[in-house]
Amino acid sequence: MSVTYVVVTSLAAFMAGFSGASIFFRAGFVVDPLVEYGVPQSWWNLLGAAKVAGAAGLVAGLFLPVIGVLAAIGLVLYFAGAAITVLRARSFGHVQWPLIYMAPAAASLFLL
Repeated sequence: MSVTYVVVTSLAAFMAGFSGASIFFRAGFVVDPLVEYGVPQSWWNLLGAAKVAGAAGLVAGLFLPVIGVLAAIGLVLYFAGAAITVLRARSFGHVQWPLIYMAPAAASLFLL
């Protein structure tokens, strides 16, 4: 396991965990766009839990790589879905955000 993998995976875990916690704490910069995109409020806790679980899986993957691979795949799929949601809402100025969060998760897959 390389130092680069540990750094990138730790960054991906931090970003996903931060994003998930931001939903739980109802941070305006996260939940205001969710309202704009038409995401039902009843989904918000599940979406936050998915991000936090992905972050925990990435950290666990530093010790048990198969869990990290599965968590990274899950986060890539999650953020791909988020990008699609943004595009469907025609909020083209926001599409970079899910892609920025997806990038380190995807990179961790290639560095393993």
